[in-house]
This record gives sequence, C-alpha cells and structure tokens, in this order.
Amino acid sequence: MSVRTETIGDATLILGDCREVLPTLPRVDAVVSDPPYGIALKATMRKAPTWKYSRRKARAPELSRIAGDDAPFDPSPFLLGEEQIFFGAYAFYSRLPDGGSWIVWDKKCGQFESWTGADCDLIWWSRGGAPRIHRQMWMGTSREHHRGGAATQPPSNHPTEKPVLLMVKLVERTAARTILDPFMGSGTTGVACIKLGRKFIGIEIEPKYFDIACRRIEEAWKQPRLFEEPAPKHVQGALDLEGAA
Repeated sequence: MSVRTETIGDATLILGDCREVLPTLPRVDAVVSDPPYGIALKATMRKAPTWKYSRRKARAPELSRIAGDDAPFDPSPFLLGEEQIFFGAYAFYSRLPDGGSWIVWDKKCGQFESWTGADCDLIWWSRGGAPRIHRQMWMGTSREHHRGGAATQPPSNHPTEKPVLLMVKLVERTAARTILDPFMGSGTTGVACIKLGRKFIGIEIEPKYFDIACRRIEEAWKQPRLFEEPAPKHVQGALDLEGAA
C-alpha cells in the first residue's frame, strides 16, 4: 500500500503497513502499543460500546475491524529500543523475553458484575519490578475521566480505545525521548507523548483511524502541556486529558 506521512510538532504519523515501514525508521527509545493479538474482535457499534452485554442501543459511529487481529501476534519485530510496553500480553507472553513486569489496568473498580467482560487488562513492561495497578473505570459507555467528564457516553473512536490518562501514566514510566506505536489506532499514545513533551512516531494501516489520529494529535499539539485538575480518588495524579482511543 502507498505510504503517507504527516508531521505535527514532534509527532511523525505514517499511514501504512508497519511491517513495511519499520525498516525505514530511525532508532526509537521505546515501543508503547496495543497490538492486534489474535482475539478476532468483532466490534459492531450498532449497539452501545458494551457490545455483548448492553441491553439498549446507542448511536455511535461504525467501526472497522482491526487489521491483523485474526492471527497470533509475534512481538519479536517490535522489540525495539530499550523498553517495550504491550497491552494484551497475556495472549502472547510465551513469545516475550524472560523478565519484565506487569501493570494491571482495573477497568471495573468494583462497579460491574463479573459477566460484563474482562475485569482488567494485563500490560507487559520490559523493565522488571513489582506488579502495579492502574484503576480507571472503562466499561462500555461508563468511562472515568474521559473528555473532561466523569462517567460519560461519548462515541468510540476505535474498537479498543484507551484512556489518555492511562497512556500518560505508561509513557511516564519510560525513560524514552522517542516513542513508537506501530499500531497507532486513533492516536492516544501520540496524544500522551505530546502532553508529556516526548517525540512520537505512529504507524496506522487503516485510513479512517489514521485521519482521526492526525486530528487528535494536532488538537493536543495546540494545547499547553501538563494541565492539572482533580481526578477521581482512585485515579492518582490525574491530568486534564481530553479524548481517548
């Protein structure tokens, strides 16, 4: 496929297949990404983003399937730089290097029943250390600290969207100046990097999500860095972070 590149401040955004783009990139310090890891997610937004367990319908944009999510994920081409952070690593941990540590993202915060999807996400960090927990409610249409509000019901930008606050916390953990997300989606890792003054390289294969990422990162670049505002009690050190995906 043809490659398109956009530069926004310290962010370089590339529309293309990351397998083809990676050999052309300069050195990066860290990879922070939520890769497609073989769960074949069926994201139909004809229902609310609680998908399987929602009892009511909600208006939301139609979302595309995730490219590459129908095959096992091989992390070896993406073990670049000094550090790596991968979401969903429970699905491919046997193919990761020995060592590392885990960050548990508690999505429910005790407010949902066990049948409403996964209780948490397991995030692998290549640095060793004690396991850590990030608590931020992110279940279907209930999303804490999302776009400036408490629990809100905004349309989803991407089937596997992430809170900007969570991504800021992950990027902060690294010592990296230049961070790569080879599966950029709608650009949340890039938004976090912009807010923290880090350089960012993002690659996305789906034009729809690439355009969303460009818009969101451009909006973030126009804003002052590191706003502060009160956050929910179990979300420590919250920043004023608008948007997610």
